[in-house]
Amino acid sequence: MGGLIVAGGISAVLAFALWVVSTANSAPNISQLQPRVPGQTSEFFAADGQPLGYMASDVLRTQLTQAQEPRLLREATVAIEDRRFYQHGGVDYLGLLRAALKDVFVGGGLQGGSTLTMQLVTNVYLPDRIAAVHNLRYKVVQLKLATELGNRESHASILTQYLNDVPYGSMYGETAIGVAAASQMFFNKPVGRLDLAQLALLAGLPQAPSQYNPFVDPKLARWRRGLVLQAMVRSHYITQATADATQAQGLQVKPNDSYQGISQPYVVNFALQQLVQDLGQKVVDRGGLKIYTTINLADQRAAAQAIQQHEGNPGDPAAALVAINPANGNIVALQNSTTYGVGKGQTTFDYATEAERQTGSSFKAFALMTLIHDYNGDPNATYYVSKYLRPGWLPGYPSYSVQTAERTYAGTISVTQATAVSDNTVYAQLGADLGIQKINTIAHEMGITAPLYDNPSEVLGGLRIGVSPLQMSDAYATLANGGSHITPTIISKVVLPSGKTLYFGNPKPTRVFSQGQAYAGTQTLETVLQYGTGTVASYGCPAAGKTGTTNNYTDAWFVGYTPRLSTAVWVGYPNTDVYMNDVNGLGPGYGATLAAPIWKQFMQAASGSYCGDFSPPAQYWHGTEYFGAHAVSPYVPPSTTTTGTGTTGVTVTTGGTGTTGATSTTGSGATGATGTGGSATTLTSATGAGTGSAGAGAPGAPSAPAPQAAAPPSSAPAHSTVRSTNGASGF
Repeated sequence: MGGLIVAGGISAVLAFALWVVSTANSAPNISQLQPRVPGQTSEFFAADGQPLGYMASDVLRTQLTQAQEPRLLREATVAIEDRRFYQHGGVDYLGLLRAALKDVFVGGGLQGGSTLTMQLVTNVYLPDRIAAVHNLRYKVVQLKLATELGNRESHASILTQYLNDVPYGSMYGETAIGVAAASQMFFNKPVGRLDLAQLALLAGLPQAPSQYNPFVDPKLARWRRGLVLQAMVRSHYITQATADATQAQGLQVKPNDSYQGISQPYVVNFALQQLVQDLGQKVVDRGGLKIYTTINLADQRAAAQAIQQHEGNPGDPAAALVAINPANGNIVALQNSTTYGVGKGQTTFDYATEAERQTGSSFKAFALMTLIHDYNGDPNATYYVSKYLRPGWLPGYPSYSVQTAERTYAGTISVTQATAVSDNTVYAQLGADLGIQKINTIAHEMGITAPLYDNPSEVLGGLRIGVSPLQMSDAYATLANGGSHITPTIISKVVLPSGKTLYFGNPKPTRVFSQGQAYAGTQTLETVLQYGTGTVASYGCPAAGKTGTTNNYTDAWFVGYTPRLSTAVWVGYPNTDVYMNDVNGLGPGYGATLAAPIWKQFMQAASGSYCGDFSPPAQYWHGTEYFGAHAVSPYVPPSTTTTGTGTTGVTVTTGGTGTTGATSTTGSGATGATGTGGSATTLTSATGAGTGSAGAGAPGAPSAPAPQAAAPPSSAPAHSTVRSTNGASGF
């Protein structure tokens, strides 16, 4: 038996060796590949053809000779990136062995061991189709090309090419290729005039240009500079005293003002990212492109005005807005409250597309659609008890508890009612019944691209990583267009230097829900604006949506849509430890108070004269009552005969609003709208109060709600919150 195992092992090793040889032989030789070099200027346009500005892929790139490159820069680069650079021939097999052992015992995959030559190969020579996937084939080809390059060129020549051709970071959508460009970009002066502190900072950038960008994260850039200086000490290029004195200096960065001529820089920067993703870095580097974006400048101005009016005061939180045409996935508005730049009060970080924030209750739309799609559950006929969920209520999560913000509870209410008033305790139970895996699957199918980890609090928006406004706008657009997901795009077409036009608009839709299911979900989400937590967002036209607020008021959301526009608005401080307890005297930072007014103002302007309703589906969806483990039958008041004042079904007190009555109706329909058999009752919702109608006679027992019917809630809190194991919450 032992002999068979040994023979099998030898066969496996031989097979692997043959595969490696075959893979290497099938790869191109270094002499067959041309290094990627900068190209000509490209131009961006708005949807109507108005120019947004010129964008050259490498406008600051300047070729340097070895003599023009500071000696300290060359030494710093070798010290931090490849200490044994002058002892190997392009591939450091000893370093690879150490990295492999680390991967085996520590983990991390095909990481480490890369020499300067290997990095140069990846950045400049390796074909895009191979470089895109860091698998074993990629590593084999990289090693082959690095060996060939090391045999063909001298160490000095390879280092010079590395310093000229690898990326060092980006500003205003432009990437600095080489140290000459980086010196101008980060210090606004030639590399020959930089001191040791500045040279060490540059040497540390290629490993992670975005992460160590001193304008994005000065603290991290300073830390990285310190690593470079210590590496130079270990390589005996400088003394420890010199390293300490140098690290004590400031970053000394100064932005180059040659990037100031771009209109809508956040739009251009995001369009450039999509361009690289869709066409490849090689095409972008060649330049000479005319890129037509989907941005509507009128909508862009409306978004800026709405944000400025509500969050434009000094000290206000940041805000971002993304609007998508649900018919084709075109991003028509992408706006931030911040000014694009690197000076005081400016940032290059795009909250609209890059922010990773918890969503609060705006995530509940995914649970709602899971109920409808996966379980054929009618939200009007499915009931839960609104109640405090004590720790231990959910097996497997002993510390997970859920409560409403006001600590008052509505009793038995439908999922539709719970959606309108954003009752977390109901949705926590619904999420447990549906299964968070199914909910997250629906979220991803609708457009969420961020990873989700199947934590039960995710149904309430308690996300480990978070999502961007772009993802939320995209996901809700799936409902706005009748149930099909269309991947969003900010580019409609690109005209190549040859004159050939590539079209990006109208990507193929993917059916997620039937039109009937999407329509049913929309009807439920319409109640949020009609009488729920989002009434402040209503502007007199048919619309659906959901508020969202996170624990300690760190994030406020309103995500809503009409048949023609899906818009997500986020408000929050960049530092998630800063709570929006009272912004501009509006009190706690709920989605309804901070995000919804921005959404309303923008939608009023962007919708113009359009005020159309959602089109009924050709075939209606008819759901049934869903009975999960935590679901209950509709509450039926006791049958009594009363004259004079009538009978009230459920009465509770909500914080600060007084007493709310929820009474039954006779015949079919939902409970909680009007009283019968006596004097009028008062109905109080999240944002206001209405008066029920007085009737005569004895109260009638409620029947099951009719499909698609949206009834006002019985008494329920205006907002609710969760205390969970990860500290997340949602309103």
